[in-house]
Amino acid sequence: MASISFNNVLKRYGAGKHAVQVLHGVNADIADHEFIVIVGPSGCGKSTLLRMVAGLEEISDGQISIGGKVVNNLEPAERDIAMVFQNYALYPHMSVFDNMAYGLKIAKVPKDEIKTRVDKAAKILELGHLLERKPRALSGGQRQRVAMGRAIVRQPQVFLFDEPLSNLDAKLRVQTRLEIQKLHRELGITSLFVTHDQVEAMTLAQRMMVLNAGRMEQFGTPEEVYNRPATTFVASFMGSPPMNLLKQAPNADFGGKPGAIMGIRPEHLQIGPTGWAVQVDTIEMLGAERLVYCRMGNEFLIVRTDESLSSAPGIGATIHVTPRADRLHWFDAETEKRI
Repeated sequence: MASISFNNVLKRYGAGKHAVQVLHGVNADIADHEFIVIVGPSGCGKSTLLRMVAGLEEISDGQISIGGKVVNNLEPAERDIAMVFQNYALYPHMSVFDNMAYGLKIAKVPKDEIKTRVDKAAKILELGHLLERKPRALSGGQRQRVAMGRAIVRQPQVFLFDEPLSNLDAKLRVQTRLEIQKLHRELGITSLFVTHDQVEAMTLAQRMMVLNAGRMEQFGTPEEVYNRPATTFVASFMGSPPMNLLKQAPNADFGGKPGAIMGIRPEHLQIGPTGWAVQVDTIEMLGAERLVYCRMGNEFLIVRTDESLSSAPGIGATIHVTPRADRLHWFDAETEKRI
């Protein structure tokens, strides 16, 4: 197991004036045993960064270190990492046991050691009763567990997960997230997990790296990122529904400053007899809570309220909402960074 360091890591494709830069100087230090989630929208560079750690993409500039050793020029096999892909990449003609054991056989690990490692991984992942099955006889969630088992038996320094839950349905995604959390608690192997799903990021990460257009916008715990977003991008990307960002709200009473954007999360807006007058556009019923989508002049905002609201407002109705003064966020309108 090992730490990972990114020192001004850049990635560009092409050369000269036709070069396209997709990562712009990523700097981060990841401690041994940490579970780090790299999160951001499609095309932000998160999978590219992961593949650079794996050695599947060249590093254009800067350094990546694993366990204190610069790995820029090392082949993937020399980096002591194991990668779990989105598409499982199982051999269809092999049993679960043989799929998990294949890499060890290639490495000429003794048969007894292979069986010991595979049996241990199968027990952790509850695959013991499936070892003789072929991948076609498995569910999507079971196939993903086999892919994770194949990584576990290698006993690497670092696990790399590239959107491993994307092909699972909603229920299986939740179940597999819990299994990955349990796996990390038991093995403690340093892990990088890439996803575009901010719910996955919030629930899995010990710390998360939020990327946007190849730049690291924030690196911190889920609590830090959610409660003190560094930029308007982080504020709007992390959270479901996203934070309300208001440029023209009547914010003088809340300490507003000229040239600042006010941020307030939907759960921190309270419906009452007084406050901002807003018009209801639509309402989403989500079981124990409601999302009320409103318009205030040229601004749009979302209010999250629970089932205790005595009566839901009608579409087109005017209601009043007040932001909690202790939950306001302020961002510079020009730089979009937190004030």
